[in-house]
Amino acid sequence: MADWDKFLTMTLTVTIPDDLAAELGAGFQNLGRAALEALASEAYSKEVLSLEQVQRLLELGSRWEAQAVMSRHGVWPDQSAEEILADARRSCEFRHAIP
Repeated sequence: MADWDKFLTMTLTVTIPDDLAAELGAGFQNLGRAALEALASEAYSKEVLSLEQVQRLLELGSRWEAQAVMSRHGVWPDQSAEEILADARRSCEFRHAIP
């Protein structure tokens, strides 16, 4: 990234039909924030953004906060949810194998 890139900002506009906007607005306390978190989660899961970049995008105070947001969206660092579940199963099997 060039030095000047870090000073650029982008505004995204999403057009949503009125009837759906009402439904979505009722379902989310802050629809804009929910959309931004969803974008950040998708970008992180596809390795487009790092956790530090997610932290900056979402204006969070720490990496731990960024990780908590990613976790709420089912996105885990360097591991898929399936890998984490497989690890948990192996751990449980190992625990039961010990006399």
